[in-house]
Amino acid sequence: MRATIFTIILALLPSPVLAESKGVITMIKNIHWLGHDTFKIIGEKVIYTDPFKIKKKDTADIILITHEHFDHCSPEDVKKIGGPNTVIVATSDCAKKLSGMTKVVKPGDKINVEGVEIEAVPAYNTNKQFHTKEKGWVGYIFTVQGQRIYIAGDTDYIPEMKNFKVDIALLPVSGTYVMTADEAIIAALDIKPKVAIPMHYGSIVGSENDAKKFADGLKGKIEVVILKED
Repeated sequence: MRATIFTIILALLPSPVLAESKGVITMIKNIHWLGHDTFKIIGEKVIYTDPFKIKKKDTADIILITHEHFDHCSPEDVKKIGGPNTVIVATSDCAKKLSGMTKVVKPGDKINVEGVEIEAVPAYNTNKQFHTKEKGWVGYIFTVQGQRIYIAGDTDYIPEMKNFKVDIALLPVSGTYVMTADEAIIAALDIKPKVAIPMHYGSIVGSENDAKKFADGLKGKIEVVILKED
């Protein structure tokens, strides 16, 4: 169902673009939204982002944590998906709360973990004080099956987004602590991903209406896939 929105478009595309778009569709099928900012992404490795309220035990190869707030850096949830070889990528303040193999990053860092290229990019508020720039919190751009995936973390629309080159963008839409749906629309238009997926709603703040508003605002401009919570 997630891929059907592309069917008619694909039939009209030249073959190089067609192959590229099929890669995005395949990747979307392997992105599972577990609520809030938590995704399980299956590719060459099993990657989790900001594990929070994990319902099932699992073993992640890589865990990406954007910042230290409890709904993003939850040691008890990390334990539910951690194994002896799991690598955690996190900011320094979050890493102090965690045990296991942790790689500390700050905005601008580029690392390779188990063959996965990962870039830490800025994430901060511009019109509120919940996530200030000086804290050095991050989003991530990482490559899975040839697709560059961006998870924004807790951020507002920021000027750095104009320089991000990504295929799939996971963007917060709920407002209050992060971008509103309207601001996320502007962010998506700057980033220009092939597909945008809304997040950060339906748990602590925001609702599916925010996701729908985001999708409506990008209709005819950028494909939006609203994932059902797994």
